[in-house]
Amino acid sequence: MVALGFLIALEISARRYGVRGPMTNQVREVIFAPKSGPLLYAGMALMMVVLTPRQRFVAAGAAIGIDVVFWLVRWAVDAKMMAGNGALWVVLAHGVIAVTRRTGRDRVLLLKGVGLGLLLVAGRKTGDIWLLITSKSRPVVLDQYVAAADHALGSPSWLVGRIVQATGTVGAHVLDWVYVQLGVAAVAVALYQLRNVAVERRFPGHHLVRTFLVIGLLGPAIYMIYPVVGPVFAYGADGGHWAVANLWPDTPPPVTTPHPMPFDGITPRNCMPSLHTAWATAIFIHSRKGPRALQFAGAFWLIATLGATLGFGYHYGADIIAGVVFTLTIETALRSLDRGWDRPGIQLVVYGAAVFAALLASYRYLSMEMAGHPWVFGPLLILAMTSVVYGYVRTTRRWGRKAASAHLPAPRREPQPELV
Repeated sequence: MVALGFLIALEISARRYGVRGPMTNQVREVIFAPKSGPLLYAGMALMMVVLTPRQRFVAAGAAIGIDVVFWLVRWAVDAKMMAGNGALWVVLAHGVIAVTRRTGRDRVLLLKGVGLGLLLVAGRKTGDIWLLITSKSRPVVLDQYVAAADHALGSPSWLVGRIVQATGTVGAHVLDWVYVQLGVAAVAVALYQLRNVAVERRFPGHHLVRTFLVIGLLGPAIYMIYPVVGPVFAYGADGGHWAVANLWPDTPPPVTTPHPMPFDGITPRNCMPSLHTAWATAIFIHSRKGPRALQFAGAFWLIATLGATLGFGYHYGADIIAGVVFTLTIETALRSLDRGWDRPGIQLVVYGAAVFAALLASYRYLSMEMAGHPWVFGPLLILAMTSVVYGYVRTTRRWGRKAASAHLPAPRREPQPELV
């Protein structure tokens, strides 16, 4: 009910700005060309974790067959070509099957699978509307404050931007592909985590999709509080006449007294924190318990995403630090919610939230001091992030030891000799 109310509120807000909301856009994709076909197929793949191998084969074949029909019709009428409608039809059809043909635990399990697939797609639609709302409702941005504070870290976006330029089109294309296909990487990790759902007839208590959705839900709310557009817009050619100057990535911005600056009504204020970093960090965390290939892929995706966010000028270094702290705090809270709240979990969530709030406050109110004393504030920022990382690793390892000891068999007691 909370999720439905949230979607309705976003639908109303979108209508106020003269655009379709997330629910309307989702309904349109039943017939019209979807915005992202791979995302719809990823949602169908998540739904299929509750199906048997034979049912998965039938579902995949049905989705492809429906898309072929749509493709032929669009080709005939010269309409926009995009696959994905078949995947959405299959997901919705399984929702109908769950209600009309299933009972008891089978119905609940299938409805959970359908809901999981639709939530992934709805999360993307919701994020798009959130970004529009930030651009329309926040006429001024705080980039000058973050850029000044970023001097404490050596203005890494300018450095990485020049490195990406030096790699030429090959490096840029690889990073762009990684950046755009982050959701596909998340689904790959989630499918590994949910591989036994059809056999065990239940979902695990915590998995990557939960973290992904919560990050996507809470992150845009921070955008509304702390609107930032990023170096390539505020200090680059992409910002047009709204930019301070065309400095990115060749010349780091000068240290001047920052102030809020007006910006256009189109560019999303989606920098603080970096949600791409947050999602890539979540993928890295959840891939640690997978096979070696999945661990390697998780590490690669995190490193490449960091390179893309900085190298394309989408984020400042300060955004990256905030994104890591943001993710670890959410991940701790969700794990605690699943296993039961205890003192270490509560302490880490409170500490992570405090560090995150302190980072945002320092970027806003101590940016000039940070720029003037980089050898003091730079290590302090890294130390603050590292302390949350250390707390997370220590807490989760403690939880792991407790879980392992709880599953150990009780020690065998030797029979005592009877007294004569």
